Amino acid sequence: MMSLNMFLAIPGGTSIILIVVVVLLLFGGRKIPELMRGLGSGIREFKDASKGEDDTKKVEKE
Repeated sequence: MMSLNMFLAIPGGTSIILIVVVVLLLFGGRKIPELMRGLGSGIREFKDASKGEDDTKKVEKE
């Protein structure tokens, strides 16, 4: 039982391949690049916003 929990907790090669196949079946090959672009731009906006917040704190301290 313990080895089963350990196997399911750490995604290995087989698990990653299974996840990729399921994603391809759900979204199709054409939609995935659009999803990744949206995810990338969201991450970029989040980083920019967090950097902007740090800049305002520095200005207030000076």
